[in-house]
Amino acid sequence: MSLHVDYLVSGAGAMGMAFSDVILNESDKSLAIVDRRSAPGGHWNDAYPFVRLHQPSAFYGVNSRALGDDLIDQVGWNKGLYELASKGEVCSYFDRVMREQFLPSGRVHYFPNSEVNAQGQVVSLVTGSTVDITSNKQVDAGYMQVEVPATRDPDYAVDSGVTCVPVNALAKVAGPGRIYSIIGGGKTAMDAVLWLLSNEVEAKNIHWVRPRDSWILNRANIQPGELAAKSQQSFVRQMVEIAESETPEDMFQRLNAAEILWRLDDAVWPTMYRCATVTSAEFAQLQRVTNVVRMGHVQRIQTEGLQLAEGSYALPHDTLYIDCSADGLAKRPSKAIFQDQSITLQTVRFCQQVFSAAFIAHAEVAYADDAEKNTICNVVPHPDTAEDFIRVTLANTLNGVTWSQDEALTQWLIAARLDGFSAVRRSDDANMLDVGMKAIANMQRFLAA
Repeated sequence: MSLHVDYLVSGAGAMGMAFSDVILNESDKSLAIVDRRSAPGGHWNDAYPFVRLHQPSAFYGVNSRALGDDLIDQVGWNKGLYELASKGEVCSYFDRVMREQFLPSGRVHYFPNSEVNAQGQVVSLVTGSTVDITSNKQVDAGYMQVEVPATRDPDYAVDSGVTCVPVNALAKVAGPGRIYSIIGGGKTAMDAVLWLLSNEVEAKNIHWVRPRDSWILNRANIQPGELAAKSQQSFVRQMVEIAESETPEDMFQRLNAAEILWRLDDAVWPTMYRCATVTSAEFAQLQRVTNVVRMGHVQRIQTEGLQLAEGSYALPHDTLYIDCSADGLAKRPSKAIFQDQSITLQTVRFCQQVFSAAFIAHAEVAYADDAEKNTICNVVPHPDTAEDFIRVTLANTLNGVTWSQDEALTQWLIAARLDGFSAVRRSDDANMLDVGMKAIANMQRFLAA
């Protein structure tokens, strides 16, 4: 069998689906989507069962179809804010997009349980059969390398007799009176701690290994719909605080005081920033855990406890170790998104993967040459360190300035379902424009120092 398409998309994860959706709806082009998994949705198929989106459902999925019912939660620790889709909802959503929109179009060919080999053939991982596919362009939708604990081994040794499981198995191994050691300082670890606390595990029975403390985003400031005014106020406040800051430390202190960025321990200066978001209620719960291990990364787990880079930490023999250390937002080297017949999906707004993929697809359709497309699609790599907060905020701001100078692009952004921020950040206030320029200058100065 042979097939020719306009775009060969490697990866049916969230970015591959978001890119394909815009191509399908804004052009007459055809696509072949190839993925090793048996269902669309990428890493969501492997995620832990109690995971939810870390941002409102309104900002996630594909541009042409809403995710969720655009409701504000009435119960739980996200109460008062817009709903967060569960793993099941996200997987079902992408499956329906594929079955109800993509495939019926007649312009999408889907190859699950398959991969593209070195010869450019699509190879079934089930039967070994091949399909010869030629394409005008190839799209790498897996470059960002999202990892979850269930799909990789931990980077440390685990001795025989120790129970160490990925966060996916937490609900299966949990039991009365157990002691837990949560390994990792990012959002997955926060989710694991919150799951334990929500199931009434005593905080004293949780030992949290945090090699680095993190700056955390206040989710209340990242809201759509009727709560968007708060988001706008927060964005304005952030720009003002950055513009008035004397040093990076002063900037973080100001943003912390303004409840834009949080830190779990006032006595510990965070060195990490990974776009984690929590509510005020979740933040208060996380602070209940006081058995925090700050002795570097885990080197080995033994029956008597942890061996870490900076020493040992004793724990009972029957402690349950929960691995949350996978790098879900890997900081990949930036490369030009558009290169001849190749498109490499990356983020053009930090930690907004699906918006970025949709934006890149729109640029592909709306602009003529690679140089122009790459100017519009300036890569904003995933952050890792506290300094990266400055770097990605600056890159975001500069991208916004570039986009605002193109009226057609501005109108697309305002109409785009996945873009919850451009309309919020638009301002004709001359004073705010001055504040924005001062903030840009300060961030450039901080990074040059």
